[in-house]
Amino acid sequence: MGDSKRIVYWIRRLSELAMLGWLGLMLLIDLALAFSVGGLQWLVPITGAAGIAAVTLRRRHRVASLAVLLALSSGVSLTMGVIGFGGVPGSAESGALLVLTIGVLRHVQPVRRAATLSVGALVVLLAEGSARDFQNSGLASSFLLFAGWSMAAGAGGYLRFQQERRTEAIQSVRRSERLELARELHDLVAHHITGIVVQAQAARTVAEMKPEAVLPALDAIAGAGGEALTSMRRLVTVLRDGDEAARTPGTSLADLRLLTERFSANGPRVAFEIGPGIDDATLPPEVMTTLHRVLREALTNVRKHAPGAAWVEAGLRLFDRVAVLRVRNFGSASDARVVHLGGGFGLVGMAERVEVLGGRLHAGPTPEGAWEVVAEFPLP
Repeated sequence: MGDSKRIVYWIRRLSELAMLGWLGLMLLIDLALAFSVGGLQWLVPITGAAGIAAVTLRRRHRVASLAVLLALSSGVSLTMGVIGFGGVPGSAESGALLVLTIGVLRHVQPVRRAATLSVGALVVLLAEGSARDFQNSGLASSFLLFAGWSMAAGAGGYLRFQQERRTEAIQSVRRSERLELARELHDLVAHHITGIVVQAQAARTVAEMKPEAVLPALDAIAGAGGEALTSMRRLVTVLRDGDEAARTPGTSLADLRLLTERFSANGPRVAFEIGPGIDDATLPPEVMTTLHRVLREALTNVRKHAPGAAWVEAGLRLFDRVAVLRVRNFGSASDARVVHLGGGFGLVGMAERVEVLGGRLHAGPTPEGAWEVVAEFPLP
C-alpha cells in the first residue's frame, strides 16, 4: 500500500472512530437522563444504541439501517405520546438519524428515493421533539432537531452534487475518448480493407501470368482480413462521431521516441527504453496509437502536477504477449488531486481507451516515492 493510500485509509478510520465516539458520548447522556427520569425514558438509550449499530452498518445496509431506526424511533415517540409520558428526546438517537440522513442523500439512487427517506427522517425527528414533551419543551426540541436536520440535509445534498458533477465529467471524458477511438479504429479498418482490395487485384493479375503464386497471395489476403476483423471487434459498443476534429496520434515506435525527445527539450529529462521483441510489426496499429496517447498524457501530467520532477523513466516491454508501458517521475511529490485517478480526467479518459482495447491502466504512487502510470495491452 502506497503512502497516499495509507494516509487516506487512516483518515477514514479515524473519522469513523471519532463519529462513533461522539455518538457514544451522546448515549452516555441518554443513560444519565434515563437514571434521572426513569420510566419509559429507558427506551431512549435503547433506541440510541440501535442508532449507533445502524451507523456502524450503514455502508452495507444503508437504506435498511435508516428504515429500521425510523420505525424504532417513531414507535418510541408514539408510545410516549399516547401514554402521556413526557420523555426527553434522545441525543444518540437523533445524532444517528442525522448521520444516516447525510449518507442517504449522498449515495442512495435514485434521488427521489433519497429525498423521500430524508423527509421521513425529518418527520420522525419532529415527532420525537413534539411527542417527548418534557416540561413543555417540545417546541424548542422540535426547532433544534429541525435545525440539525437542515444542516445534515444541506451537507448531504452538497456532497451528492459534487459527486454527480464529477461522475458527469468522467462520463463526458469517457464518451469523448470512445468516440475518438472509434474514429481512429475506423481509419485503421479502412486501411486494412484497402490492403485486401489491392492484394486481391494483384492476385488476379498473378493468376493470369503465374498460377502457382496465387496461394501465397490468398494467404496474405486472409491475414489482412483477420487483422481487419480484429479491429472491427474492438468497435463493438463504440460509436463513430462525424466530427472531424484534428488528431495526430503516433503510429510507430519512432513517434514514441520523438514524443519523449520533445518533452525532454522543455521539461525533465526522459529516459525511454523499448524492450526486446518489440517493433512496429509486433503491436497492432490501434494499440500503437493508444500507447502514444497514454505516454503523452502521462508526460503532460508530470509537467502539470510535478513541475519539480528531476527526471522521468519510461519503458515499453513485452511480457507473455502483454505489452506494458510504464512511466515514472522522480524528485517531486505526487499531486493528491490525481491519486487513484481522482482528479486527472485525462487519465480517466486514457483508462477508458485502454479498457476498450482489453487492457487496463493504473496510476498512483510507488513505495519508492515516485509517481507511476502503467498501461497493459494484451496482444492478439
